[in-house]
Amino acid sequence: MKNKTFKINFNGKKFVVKNYAVCKSFFSRARGLMFRSANYKKPLLFVFKKAGKYPIHSFFCRKFVAVWMLKGKIIEIKLVKPWKFSVTPKEKFNLLLEIPVKI
Repeated sequence: MKNKTFKINFNGKKFVVKNYAVCKSFFSRARGLMFRSANYKKPLLFVFKKAGKYPIHSFFCRKFVAVWMLKGKIIEIKLVKPWKFSVTPKEKFNLLLEIPVKI
């Protein structure tokens, strides 16, 4: 995937995301933001081959903004707090952007 710029408005904050790490493999998606230091600020873009409603969790993570997209169009945005067992959007998606934040 080309390094695309994402412009996101959430809770009165504007995020312009253009420098992110792409997570395509099972292991990179499984790790996500887990065990990252408090200073880690690089967003992660999860790329899925097929659209679906894949659940995520926030064990061992700090707060982050999850942005679910289908073919580049935003379908849902949520603030995900630590230690949530299962977080899913209402619709299918093929891209997930996790943005570490201090909100």
